[in-house]
Amino acid sequence: MRKYSALAIVALLVTTLSSCELVEGIFKAGVWSGVIIVVIVLALIIWLISKVFGGKG
Repeated sequence: MRKYSALAIVALLVTTLSSCELVEGIFKAGVWSGVIIVVIVLALIIWLISKVFGGKG
């Protein structure tokens, strides 16, 4: 019986650790996606401001 308990604990730890790596990868992708979106939005705002206040004359 004790042998099965140790095996269950090891299986739980292995599952938990791989889940942590998965979550870490998702958050890293989320950070880069957020950075790219912010850069695109800032570029659009600067472009719109240059079109509105751009020197036509």
